[in-house]
Amino acid sequence: MPEPRPGPLNVTALLDSRRLLMVGGKGGVGKTTTASALALAAAGRGRRVLLVSTDPAHSLSDAFNRDIGDRETALAENLFGLEIDPDREVDAHLETVRARMARFAAADQRPELERQLRLSRQSPGAQEAALLERLTTLMDEDRRYDLIVFDTAPTGHTLRLLSLPEVMAAWTEGLLRQNRRGEQLGKVLGHLSPGRDVESLTGEPEERELEGLDDRARGLAAPLLERQRRFHRARRRLQDAAHSAFLFVLTPEKLPILETERAVRSLTEAGIPVAGAIVNRVLPDDAEGAFFRARREREQRHLADIDTRLGALPRHHLPLLADDVQGLEALEAFAARLTR
Repeated sequence: MPEPRPGPLNVTALLDSRRLLMVGGKGGVGKTTTASALALAAAGRGRRVLLVSTDPAHSLSDAFNRDIGDRETALAENLFGLEIDPDREVDAHLETVRARMARFAAADQRPELERQLRLSRQSPGAQEAALLERLTTLMDEDRRYDLIVFDTAPTGHTLRLLSLPEVMAAWTEGLLRQNRRGEQLGKVLGHLSPGRDVESLTGEPEERELEGLDDRARGLAAPLLERQRRFHRARRRLQDAAHSAFLFVLTPEKLPILETERAVRSLTEAGIPVAGAIVNRVLPDDAEGAFFRARREREQRHLADIDTRLGALPRHHLPLLADDVQGLEALEAFAARLTR
């Protein structure tokens, strides 16, 4: 049987119903512009929206033509923006670790602790770990906003978020077993083990699982349990199609098409709902001349390839525009194209 034709992507319905919207895609296809316009459109419909970028190049500031930075900044009515600084996140994360561990480290152990923290600052994956920590914290704060839109959310980051509860379980268990009070802490390890009913982790375990531990043991175990619960909550939210949606932005070109196909497949296999794709910079019908005819012929082949590779995934096409999209007025016009 032939593949079912995709229906149109109902952008307005997504903006009205979801609490979390992840916008991904290959670099240079218009992710930031699209995420900004989506957030602006949702804010215009009366939702309180936080637009978050993890791009160290600060593209969000460029899109709105104003400084935003690593603080929640009002951009329009109901709309706030935040550009996460990866280096600052690493420093804040390590400072939290330093403060926590210093409470339990003997005086002669502290130089080694400081050395390990300095090495961690430069270790591979340090930025990603700190960013994932911040993203899960923001997801936990979604009561302050009706919708959070994440710009430049790489597929790999999202997939790693899904595995973090199990990774944390293995890492924490190893850490606590090395602790000289490991026998006393053993009672909490069951609550960190993969496969345990995560609903049991949404209450206040410090009042239950940590009962009977001394202050030192509580100080080590309680933050790890809280982190474990937060990662579980993030995973449940990402996999809940009524709560979250992943939107891909691509252009009708070979490399973005191939990357999007791989990303959609990976997320689908991981149980993450992919709501649709926005095909950006499609040539307008009135483009004339031999050059544009040749471009359109190639583009039609790529659009057919998108139909083949993305199957029944709902899609929305946006035309190639004559000028850059920058500033509030231009973003509002772009948003109108997205929601019409």
